[in-house]
Amino acid sequence: MYNANRPSKADLPSTGQLLKSTGVAALVASALLVTVVLPAEYGVDPTRIGSVFGLTEMGRIKRQLAEEAAADAAADAAAVKATPAATPSVTTPPTTAAATPASPAATPGAARTDETVLTLQPDQGAEIKLVMEEGATARFTWISSGGKINFDTHADRPGVSYHGYGKGSSQREEGVLTAAFTGSHGWFWRNRTGEPVTITLKTEGAYTEVKRVV
Repeated sequence: MYNANRPSKADLPSTGQLLKSTGVAALVASALLVTVVLPAEYGVDPTRIGSVFGLTEMGRIKRQLAEEAAADAAADAAAVKATPAATPSVTTPPTTAAATPASPAATPGAARTDETVLTLQPDQGAEIKLVMEEGATARFTWISSGGKINFDTHADRPGVSYHGYGKGSSQREEGVLTAAFTGSHGWFWRNRTGEPVTITLKTEGAYTEVKRVV
């Protein structure tokens, strides 16, 4: 009643052919793991091929940013646990950062302009946050004097230790930061250049305070 074209045994691959195909696929997957995945994701480059294509450096940056984000999240969680939610407080340590408001007004929603300058020694990190209401926006530009540095743009508030906006490695970034919620929003930088660098951050928008957290 039904016509079915069934392949003959001669048309089917033999066991040896299947094993050979499986072995070739396993070898290709292993080669990709060693030459592409390990350098790009973990900074591990046993064959040195990843270094030629820049994958190893990308993997190392990813690992550094992940480690720094985890350390920041742990520190923020500890700070939130130690601070009552009803009366949160932030202690800003003495720093070389200088924030100069263009206008003395600091009422919620009022636009202001600031320039913050800080110097980072090799492997040193720093974090600058803007205190913003939910939905408020701030235009920003920051530049490093000594080449690319690692950055992580994120936010926090009591009960939320980390909310990411973006991260990477760059010498200069600019854009508009829109507050996802009422809290602290800003940037963490880590200097991996091996030399001191100066970061100049310019901000303009609806925020009430510029503070250095780290």
